[in-house]
Amino acid sequence: MAVADSSLTHTDCVDCPIRHRAVCARCEGDELAQLESIKYYRTYDAGQTVIWSGDRMDFVASVIEGIATLSQTMEDGRTQMVGLLLPSDFVGRPGRETAAYDVVATTQLTMCCFRKKPFEELMIRTPHIGQRLLEMTLDELDAAREWMLLLGRKTAREKIASLLAIIARRDASLKFAPMQSRIVFDLPLTREAMADYLGLTLETVSRQMSALKRDGVIVLEGKRHVTVPDFDRLLGETGDDNDGGMPA
Repeated sequence: MAVADSSLTHTDCVDCPIRHRAVCARCEGDELAQLESIKYYRTYDAGQTVIWSGDRMDFVASVIEGIATLSQTMEDGRTQMVGLLLPSDFVGRPGRETAAYDVVATTQLTMCCFRKKPFEELMIRTPHIGQRLLEMTLDELDAAREWMLLLGRKTAREKIASLLAIIARRDASLKFAPMQSRIVFDLPLTREAMADYLGLTLETVSRQMSALKRDGVIVLEGKRHVTVPDFDRLLGETGDDNDGGMPA
């Protein structure tokens, strides 16, 4: 597995930008010190494979910056993207020797990694880590169930709006920003990646993004910088009956 050298300087856990959402969110001083002793950083370029499905995985990690995709390849060679890894998401499964999915960096990706065996031992000694990981796993399960609904029943416009709402929520959470009416964020996915993830064609994604822009639901600067003038209106485009469905 080719890994680029990390350009991220050593950061104390207490100063980490994702700590309030990551697997270490509940940890206290002595627990953070133990995590510090087994952590290291890895940075991957856009398009670089982090791990192949079935390969032995000797680490677990939290995404600090960037975005990665989870995908699975069928026996006939067809590939389906099954998930996204956004900042604060957890990579890998304690107790599992091999990777369940291909993990590929979509943008430049920086991860805070922990050697797997010491991390598993730390989970036994440190209930806060196990509790937080369980909480994150249950959130991931809820999101997967909602995503089944999105892929199976929603229109192309609703799919695009739902994805934008998810990314907007996560961006606001990481910045400690309140979910106000007007939200500004940078879209971390290309149109091609959005199409792959949502089960749409590139042309459909481009057409629906243009339609949302034309209707004033979003404002685009270039292809990536997105302004949502009225977040409630964006939620209204998702097709959900509640506050937008999927957890952030």
